[in-house]
Amino acid sequence: MYTIDAYAKVNIFLKITGHRNGYHTLLSRFMQVESLYDTIQLTPSVCESFTIEGCDGVPIESNTIFKAYHLLLEHAQNKILSEFFHSHKVVVTKRIPSQAGLGGGSSDAAAFMRLVNRVCDLGIDTDELASLGSQIGADLPFFIYNYPSANVTGFGEIVTPFEESLLDLEIFTPSIGCDTTLVYKTFKQHLLEHISLCSFVGWEKLESRTLLETIADPIVLNDLYAAARIAYPDLESISPTGWYFSGSGSSFFRLK
Repeated sequence: MYTIDAYAKVNIFLKITGHRNGYHTLLSRFMQVESLYDTIQLTPSVCESFTIEGCDGVPIESNTIFKAYHLLLEHAQNKILSEFFHSHKVVVTKRIPSQAGLGGGSSDAAAFMRLVNRVCDLGIDTDELASLGSQIGADLPFFIYNYPSANVTGFGEIVTPFEESLLDLEIFTPSIGCDTTLVYKTFKQHLLEHISLCSFVGWEKLESRTLLETIADPIVLNDLYAAARIAYPDLESISPTGWYFSGSGSSFFRLK
């Protein structure tokens, strides 16, 4: 049996920098959350086809791990890979909530790709693996590079490690789930024309603790928070005071 942990992330800050080719560009600080992770296991089992357990309620065609497997299969053209999953199944122990802005599905897929690349000796270097992963989702490159903290730019594909200590964070996820596509669509409709690039110059050079303690306002730190509150009005009434908003939501976090 082979095992890997897939860590959650928070966005210390997330600023939209523009929109081109149908997608938003951004500048964001991603940070791993060491205390919250899913576990991916490749367990010996006779399987007629690629098999995933532990992702109840998600159709296999929509599962990010399933998409990652087929990407690797197409890219590597390696018979060992398909044979391996006739004798192994994927077992996922989920702890990261879905539609929560914590990157659970992306982290699972990225961890799976990193593990399979090693176990099946596919020989795909990290940059190439990250490029492949970006076809599944914008957050995957961060998780594939596996930096504890990083500045993420472009469409999410440019990941630059940021040297700092991980923060001890507390996570609160309300019962509302936020659809990422809807939140970005709402941002484009209501807020895109109001972005001001000069308002966050130099943020990428500041440590995460400094950003949280200096900026403090979750709406200023995360451009998607205002959009999420438009798309999901109940967020405003349940948002806890003194907490920050991660990604497209719905999770909040704070320093312990």
